Parts: sequence; C-alpha cells; structure tokens
Amino acid sequence: MLSIKIVSWSLGIFTAISFVLCVIYGLIVPPSLHMAPFLEMVLPAFKWLSFWGFCVGLMESFLYGAYVGIVFVPIYNFLAHRWGGVPAKQ
Repeated sequence: MLSIKIVSWSLGIFTAISFVLCVIYGLIVPPSLHMAPFLEMVLPAFKWLSFWGFCVGLMESFLYGAYVGIVFVPIYNFLAHRWGGVPAKQ
C-alpha cells in the first residue's frame, strides 16, 4: 500500500524541481528553444522572467504534482487490494 503523504510530497517536489530545471534551461539556450511558451500555456498566471511569475509557477508546479499523488494513491491502493494478490489473513 502506498502512503498518500509520501507520494504526494514526492511528486510535488519532483515537479517543482522540474520547473526550476526548465527555467534554468530557458536561461541557457537561445530564445528559439525556450520552454517559456509551454510553461505559460500549462501554468496559469506564469509570466516568463518575472520574480512573481517564477514564484507562482513554482507553487503551481508543486501543487500539480501533489494533486497527482492525491488522486493516484487511492486508485492504486484500491486496485492493488482488489487485484494485486494481497494475501488474505488466516
């Protein structure tokens, strides 16, 4: 059985780190290869290269990851219990 707290925090941190890496990538590569248009489409209120835009994007990224964990874990645990071959107590 998966822990909703551990999976949600793990996915939230993972997506936040991925967001930071995308921003760093956008600062390193030429503008034609930026991730900015994609990030602005996926993250509402995110604006490229502004302090508040970065903070909002980081928070939204974390929340998207946490949301996936909150939705995924109960589904996984239900299916694992139903079809995963959890041995019955004797």
